[in-house]
Amino acid sequence: MRKPFIAGNWKMNMTHLEAIKFTQDFGYEFRNSKGCEVCLCPPFIALRSVKNIIDSDRIEVKLGAQNMHWEENGAYTGEVSPLMLSALGVEYVIIGHSERREYFFESNEVVNKKVKSAFKHNLKPIMCVGESLAIRESGRAEEFVLCQVDECLSGIEKKDIELLTIAYEPVWAIGTGKTATSGDANDMCSAIRRKIAKIYNPETADMVRIQYGGSVKPSNISELMSMSDIDGALVGGASIKLEDFTAILNF
Repeated sequence: MRKPFIAGNWKMNMTHLEAIKFTQDFGYEFRNSKGCEVCLCPPFIALRSVKNIIDSDRIEVKLGAQNMHWEENGAYTGEVSPLMLSALGVEYVIIGHSERREYFFESNEVVNKKVKSAFKHNLKPIMCVGESLAIRESGRAEEFVLCQVDECLSGIEKKDIELLTIAYEPVWAIGTGKTATSGDANDMCSAIRRKIAKIYNPETADMVRIQYGGSVKPSNISELMSMSDIDGALVGGASIKLEDFTAILNF
């Protein structure tokens, strides 16, 4: 049975001092994961500070990064490598978030390189896929998303896929307050699982956790988590609001 997995993507929010206070407050409010795996994904500059609080306060959460380069080192000004993340005790890394795709032009090929590099360095990728409103309204949403899955997983071995998390995040629902209906979200997550089964096998597909991301909040988390193929959530704005995030985790 797949263990529910909820990750908080803080995006470009909080200084390292604000991150320290938030994590301390979070640890006080949420000591036990209660059968749900939880991950905090702060900005790069706060990773060390958040890790220190997690360890010192013994908070039952994992640490994740929001992005990484696929190379270990080199002349890539402003980038962060998988080796750097591993040295900080990072376990998860978000790859191919829609904002990275839209604002920084990350292609499926780039996402594929990053996913491969994450596995090579014992990092667990949260690989994001999702369609725009125009694509959904054209009736091509499933075709588009499954093409992303196929291209982003090209050349990746079955043994690694078992550690993969896929986040389905319809682009039109991110930061807009709009949410895909639980039925629509589950239909896409089911289609993704069938695609994984076709690429690998049904047993592997049954192990892969698929999150929903897109304006997840306390008012819709229970319904989303009741769906057959939604195994968790990639939470954006609500993850930096202590009351909202703890409410989501207590779904």
